[in-house]
Amino acid sequence: MIIFGTKGYLYQLAILTLVCGQCGNPAAHTLRKRVTKFTLFFVPLFPISTKYLTQCTFCGTEQKLTKEQAEQLQTQSTNGPSGQAQGQPQQHDRF
Repeated sequence: MIIFGTKGYLYQLAILTLVCGQCGNPAAHTLRKRVTKFTLFFVPLFPISTKYLTQCTFCGTEQKLTKEQAEQLQTQSTNGPSGQAQGQPQQHDRF
């Protein structure tokens, strides 16, 4: 018997102050990286997909980004006055 599946990891890369495209409010947005890994016997082996997104803390709207856009926003946050917030990955199981 072989047990396999996927496990999701959510990394918070930075917190940015941006104007939301949905609600129009200047609010904090979290820049996140979502990685889905293939697991064999509950051991994560390799990433299947990587997605970047921002989420408005005011209205909750998520916007998908490319890797280049996410890296650009992350470098702006480290050079800007707000700084960078690092967090621990959150795990999400999928079967």
